[in-house]
Amino acid sequence: MATPEAAPAPDAAAEPVTVGKRGGRSPRDMAMSLAVLLVPIALLLIFYRVVLDGDKPISVDAGPTIQQARSAAAFPVVLPQGLGDDWHTVSATFKRDADGATLRIGYVDPDSDPIQLVQSSTPTAKLLPVELGDDPKAVSTYRDGARTWQRYDAREGENALLLLEKGRTIIVVGMAGSERLESFAASLG
Repeated sequence: MATPEAAPAPDAAAEPVTVGKRGGRSPRDMAMSLAVLLVPIALLLIFYRVVLDGDKPISVDAGPTIQQARSAAAFPVVLPQGLGDDWHTVSATFKRDADGATLRIGYVDPDSDPIQLVQSSTPTAKLLPVELGDDPKAVSTYRDGARTWQRYDAREGENALLLLEKGRTIIVVGMAGSERLESFAASLG
């Protein structure tokens, strides 16, 4: 008679391991994992803003574009006078086409609001829809010494001042408040 073989002893590795309801991770472990990711990101953001002036607008030199507009002699070019160092020129373009010539200079004011100065010999009827949107509405006037500007509600969120002169239209448009646009327009000389 053969002796029955003894059943093999269960292997310790084959036994199921029981873990808690959270899979072995505590909220503290998750917070530490997030901190490992978020701390370097926060440090990079602080470095970018403080050391590299990341929030400061990038200024451009509008001089060559202004010279090009003056050389074209399509209209007398006016520029703002007496703006502080906290104003930044961020764009400048001059374009000539069959209808006339247009100079656009973009600024960022001290409150970081964009303001654009547009000077053009293009007929006003063609210029207004391009610069102020399809349905600009004249709402009042603003008097700056000898000049009278028309105040417009332009695209959503934008205000504009329009000055009509012989052979040229000047538009100051932006998201800045009326007082800021008026002081900018008054600085044009």
